[in-house]
Amino acid sequence: MSGEKVWQATSSPKAGYLSLYSKTELLHRMSDLFASIDAARLASGFLPLSQMMEILDGNHVLDPFSTLVSAGVSAGRNNIFYPGVTLKASSGAEIRLGDDNIVHSGSHFEASNGNILIGSKNQFGEGGFTAKANRPGAEIRICSHGRFLNNPALFGRCMLGDGSQILGNITVDSCILSDGGSFQEDDPDMRGGLLKGSGVARNLSVARGMVIAGNGTFSSEDLLPQRHFHPKP
Repeated sequence: MSGEKVWQATSSPKAGYLSLYSKTELLHRMSDLFASIDAARLASGFLPLSQMMEILDGNHVLDPFSTLVSAGVSAGRNNIFYPGVTLKASSGAEIRLGDDNIVHSGSHFEASNGNILIGSKNQFGEGGFTAKANRPGAEIRICSHGRFLNNPALFGRCMLGDGSQILGNITVDSCILSDGGSFQEDDPDMRGGLLKGSGVARNLSVARGMVIAGNGTFSSEDLLPQRHFHPKP
């Protein structure tokens, strides 16, 4: 076995130059590569690949090499993690996910001064998503069946109820979106609270069936029934 040879491309300046490595030599090189990857991850506060995959056992990690997970993170089952996802907990804080969430590329979760607690069957991204519980008193709770698309960013103390939605490049600071049905609910009056547009939403509460569509700023004076945009069938 150790004497068998395999073709391996090298970094020789001669284009297309190939050399022969034994399988043992190739395994050593692969081992060194994984060791260097794990060292970089550990130095940056993330778990080695093997430990990350143990924590995420029962889930679907589409590209382990670009997925970064720290200690203090836990997940249920059947969550889908697309490439380029970061989940980092520190200082005793936790990030917990339930089941069947879809976490698209460019999603970033950071818990350092409070927990990030997530239910099941949410969609984070496409288009990016950020949640940071990184200041004193912060905590972010996201229930189930929510949809958070096109780069919203959550900070402070946020409570996003069942079926809530944030659609757009919105900085959401310490807001409450009430429970309701998901975006698939036929009756818009029964859907969870919704923010859409772009800008900054701070210290707002959006009741079931209501929406604020903002452009730069979000104000409770701009609350509208969701049926304003989606008439009942």
